[in-house]
Amino acid sequence: MAVRTEGTPCWVDAQLPDLEAGKRFYGELFGWTFDPDRDEALLRGRRVAGLAPKRDGRMPTTWTVYLATGNAGTLAARIRAAGGRMVMDPYPVGPFGVLALAADPGGAVFGLRQAGDDDGFAAVNEPGAFCWMEVYTRRPDAVDTFYATVFGYLGRQADPEEEGAGPDLDYRVWSPPGSRPGDDSAFGGRAVITDDFPAEMPGHVLAYFAVDDCDGACDTTVRLGGRVVTPARDTPHGRVAVLRDNQGALFAVLAEPADGPGAGPGVGPGAGPKAEPSPGP
Repeated sequence: MAVRTEGTPCWVDAQLPDLEAGKRFYGELFGWTFDPDRDEALLRGRRVAGLAPKRDGRMPTTWTVYLATGNAGTLAARIRAAGGRMVMDPYPVGPFGVLALAADPGGAVFGLRQAGDDDGFAAVNEPGAFCWMEVYTRRPDAVDTFYATVFGYLGRQADPEEEGAGPDLDYRVWSPPGSRPGDDSAFGGRAVITDDFPAEMPGHVLAYFAVDDCDGACDTTVRLGGRVVTPARDTPHGRVAVLRDNQGALFAVLAEPADGPGAGPGVGPGAGPKAEPSPGP
């Protein structure tokens, strides 16, 4: 079993009020099939995500990105010491290892996964699989310090001109410790919730899935009862859109340019929701 660098995305899941409806939605959208014995989605037989029934109606319907760790208990202590909080303390989940939920100083919730018998993703960065994460926050300085302290993230500020954005763009691209910061090693980024967003929008993590056809994914989402939150648009890294599934879970899709990825495994800044709040913790 491969050892994943601590702090890098290793799994993603959604807890849904109607699990069977969720399987029909994502099965048609991404081509997923489902393990009959485990709450896992498969892409051509390889693990790509988890779908599970939501057991507590008070919890939001949302996608959660899990970050790898060798020791969830030790990492939980670091999170608290750095100004974050534990939403759910580490707990064993059989073959899935140990899971936990935490929140950064801006309120964005993410998961922790200490590997068990399997090691999370068996496929990433291809159509139908996870490809990028973004943390949206109103407290960029505190959040940058938090992730650098807890996970050792190496970051660089995105160049507004290269991104085709205005001079006020504040987006930080993250690479794991031990790598050279840049597009080839990037796995996610930090974006700012500006005054252009609704006042009630909380800090949150947005999960991206790769697709062959971004516009087609938008059309399929609407046909299956979901909604387009941010319409498809072109970026230097591909065509992106933000969607809600037929039960309200927010996610994004990316279709890479025809000449190949523009930012290594990532998608780059500025694709997040613009018109409505996403689920909070």
